[in-house]
Amino acid sequence: MRGILRFGSRTILLHIAAAVVIGLVASYAVISAPDSPKFQSKEGILDLTQVHVSKNPIKLNGEWAFYWQERLSPEDIQIRSARDGNNERWISIPSSWLGYRLDGQQLNGTGFATFRLVIQLSEQDRNERLALRLPTIFHAYKLWVNGELLAEVGVVGQDKSSVTPHLSTKLVFFQPENDRVELVMQVANFHHKRGGITKYIEFGGSDVLTVRTNLRIAAEMFTTAGLLVIGVYHLLLFGLRRKDRATLYFGLFTMLLGIRSLLVGELLITQLWPAIPWELQFKIEYLILCSSGYIIAMYSDCIFPNSVSRWFHLGTRIVTGAFCIIIVVTPALIYTKLLLMIGVMVVLHMVYLMVGLVQAAVRRVEGALIFLLVSVVALVTVINDFLYYNEWSPIGNTSPLGMLVFTIAQMILLSSRFTRAASNEEKIARELQDANNKLTEMNMNLERTVQERTHALSAAHDDLRISYDRLLHSEQGRKKLLAYITHDLRLPLSSMLGYVEAVQDKVKPERNEQYLKYIRDNTIRINRMIEELSFLSHLETGQVSYRMEPVHVNHFLRGFFEQYELVVRDAGLDFMLDIGNTEDQRPNLPVVEMDAQRLEQALFNLVSNAMKFTSRGGLVRIALAVDEVNHTRYAIISVQDSGTGIPPDQLEQIFDRNYKYERPGVEKGVEGSGLGLAICREIVQAHGGTVRAESDGKTGSIFYVSLPCIINEGR
Repeated sequence: MRGILRFGSRTILLHIAAAVVIGLVASYAVISAPDSPKFQSKEGILDLTQVHVSKNPIKLNGEWAFYWQERLSPEDIQIRSARDGNNERWISIPSSWLGYRLDGQQLNGTGFATFRLVIQLSEQDRNERLALRLPTIFHAYKLWVNGELLAEVGVVGQDKSSVTPHLSTKLVFFQPENDRVELVMQVANFHHKRGGITKYIEFGGSDVLTVRTNLRIAAEMFTTAGLLVIGVYHLLLFGLRRKDRATLYFGLFTMLLGIRSLLVGELLITQLWPAIPWELQFKIEYLILCSSGYIIAMYSDCIFPNSVSRWFHLGTRIVTGAFCIIIVVTPALIYTKLLLMIGVMVVLHMVYLMVGLVQAAVRRVEGALIFLLVSVVALVTVINDFLYYNEWSPIGNTSPLGMLVFTIAQMILLSSRFTRAASNEEKIARELQDANNKLTEMNMNLERTVQERTHALSAAHDDLRISYDRLLHSEQGRKKLLAYITHDLRLPLSSMLGYVEAVQDKVKPERNEQYLKYIRDNTIRINRMIEELSFLSHLETGQVSYRMEPVHVNHFLRGFFEQYELVVRDAGLDFMLDIGNTEDQRPNLPVVEMDAQRLEQALFNLVSNAMKFTSRGGLVRIALAVDEVNHTRYAIISVQDSGTGIPPDQLEQIFDRNYKYERPGVEKGVEGSGLGLAICREIVQAHGGTVRAESDGKTGSIFYVSLPCIINEGR
């Protein structure tokens, strides 16, 4: 059933599209049918004695008298005829004087001239009120009927500075006094590639031409309003749902077409804004022509993804941008010569897109067939307009109608997409609601079972969590140790490799013993570094266990001093222990819960660091103080040296792993690993304490280890 409906919908759309195409072809045939009977002027005289033009208007077609580079009034023409006789030249109207052969030379599009036509009326038309419908004439003109000036558009002059171009359609009325009507028209053009009377002038009864003109205006207003409303509607849709760019490009396309329809045909823009600059009017029209092809290509790519190739995207963007820049920066006399090239570009856009649409229609992509059919209609009307504006077609301004049909079809296509999306959302919402109801029912049944299983799983989960944490700490320690070894051993190993190669290659045999000494020292350093890296990685991952017990800090420091006194003094340094008056406060001696062995290691790292950067004859001093902060007592152990100190701006960095600072004036021994202070910080923090350093960068440094005292330290 669903397949039958889908096939039926496609058949209905196909019939609708075929009807539209047939209707447009029929309209084209009716519009393009020649006037019957068809009258043409010969040598400036049009014989209409056999036709009732007040009832059956005609288009003036044929030879007019042509006075090149002359601005003649009807009186001037009469004087010349009386003086020189009939030696006039003739030009076919409608057509531009561009390419007209005069005295063996072809005229260009710029210049000025006077045209004259004499019309002989029938007896029925002598007492009728007649009218002339004047199209846009490039680009300024004056019209006399029987010696009376009836129309003037722009300012006619003999050079560019004296001519004011303007575009406007006119409907002028007059009452013939006899059976003869003389039309004299001065035309000047210095701003466009084509000059002259390039479109048909309609001649007939005032009532009939007024009705025809009003119908044309109404039709163009309908087309323009339809395009603008459709464009604004789709731009608003894009504003509400920015994800779908098809509505953006389609809205821009129809908006631009609506604006262009104001600039062609009956020139509605000049009726709404009579003072619109002529140059602005032309630039807007040409910019819309150039950009419309690119915009419709982007729209097509949104509707049918991957139908436009990347190279076509890039090429059309470059070509369209180049044309738009030329139109903006050059005068109309230059860019109007590109009309044929612009037309070819737009037509190629549409042909390329239709090739992709044919492929999509063959694959039976939804909407491709209707898109293709209306694109054919639009292409026919667009090609006709370009032919018309190049004087190769008698039918003008058909593209607005074709584009209106195109936009209506696209609006239906987009609306169907929105409708289908909304239907799918409703369907999905219903399915989700049904699924949710089923899940709620299942959840009520499973809730009791889950609660029963949760208690059993909780115990197993706790066991697994403990095992997982252990494995995680072990893995983290392994990864950190591997990272440390990879990072920190690369330089000494590379150095050792260089010395080994130097010995093998016998670069300097006399220095082999020195190289071997370097290798031995580096080996010792690497061995010590591996031990420290392993210990630090275990500290950072929490794999080191501590045996905490209450310890009197005074006793701990005195034992530490006695153990390392000879080591410090053998290094040529004085070693002092300053416990202060804490010995006299035996009931209140500070007691810290500590792992004495680990804390001794941390304290030795500080003393070793002080020994390394203190010259012989210097002093290393250990002191103890007690302070109270926020009702908590702290035992503060300080290690002070008389070395050169540490720059104040580096005090925060010295506890980082691998941080090394070479103090000036200190003899270099075995290079340190940069891990001692990092290990010290980890051990102290594990005891709940802090470690910090003070130095002015000149007179030594002091390291403070603060450890919290336990409450029952006096017992």
